[in-house]
Amino acid sequence: MTSNDELHQKIKFVQFAAGAVPGPIECFLLLRSIKTLAVRMEKHEQNSLKVAKFLAEHKKVESVFYPGLPSHPQYELARKQMRGFSGMVSFNLKGNYEDVVTFLQKLKVFELAESLGGVESLVNHPEKMTHASVPEPMRRQLGLDPT
Repeated sequence: MTSNDELHQKIKFVQFAAGAVPGPIECFLLLRSIKTLAVRMEKHEQNSLKVAKFLAEHKKVESVFYPGLPSHPQYELARKQMRGFSGMVSFNLKGNYEDVVTFLQKLKVFELAESLGGVESLVNHPEKMTHASVPEPMRRQLGLDPT
């Protein structure tokens, strides 16, 4: 609680962006799981590199955005700044939005969802999900399109 509106707005933003204060069980689970985080992240990165390489060679993929691929425009910078290249891979399919919908419907391992905090393998469509509230001209400027 606060009577300071400026402080309230800052706290409200952080709570909206990061979530509410965790409860005791969430704190316990975090402490328990953090012990193996380094090993899990290493495997996460190895798997994403395999996925990125597979997609880069696929005939139905237009482009792949993954800093662990030498074709990425900031590959050298990423190598200097990072020990691994993360588990996030972005790509554009060849075709149109309907082709993307068909692709998403046929996935068996990845679920369509928005989350960076889960342990599931997820896929999302930024134009229609995470960035849907961004005006279309700005989405295009950012490189987000229907594919």
